[in-house]
Amino acid sequence: MAESTTKSKLELVIKNIRPFPDFPSEGILFRDISPILKNPSALTAVIDLFEDHVRMTYPQVELMVGLDARGFLFGPLLAQRLGVGFALVRKKGKLPGPTVSVSYTLEYGKAEAEIQEDAVSAGQKVLLIDDLLATGGTLYATCELMKRQKADVLGCLVVIELKDLNGVEKLKPFPLFSLVQY
Repeated sequence: MAESTTKSKLELVIKNIRPFPDFPSEGILFRDISPILKNPSALTAVIDLFEDHVRMTYPQVELMVGLDARGFLFGPLLAQRLGVGFALVRKKGKLPGPTVSVSYTLEYGKAEAEIQEDAVSAGQKVLLIDDLLATGGTLYATCELMKRQKADVLGCLVVIELKDLNGVEKLKPFPLFSLVQY
């Protein structure tokens, strides 16, 4: 993709991220992706930018893994473009059949994420996708879940990275690609 096209697509994405001060609590500036989903051109721009990055950087990817729940919005669209499958990582208790889970700590407590046992094969080359990286807890837990499944995590993709929260440090050694940083 030409640099000017990439720049105009990024500008469209940024224009469609809506800030909400003091949500969900005072002092938090929430970055809302709903306008991206409402605007077909902005959503296409997100998938185009991810697709270009993945094709250049990870041509060997075999599976996209989306995090509950907003990773489900971008992951299947990107997987379809790439001609690869998509697997769900959900909150504990939301998937049928045998599952594998991992516990992790959030800013406000503990949580568990799980994946169906047969969703990822040992050695399968996967990319993880979500809408936002904040402190990195959920994305890191998903990396750990993939390691338990003996998958080869190539990297992580997010639309938005909140740089001040330094979640990228928690993900090391897994590389992060973010479209927008705040």
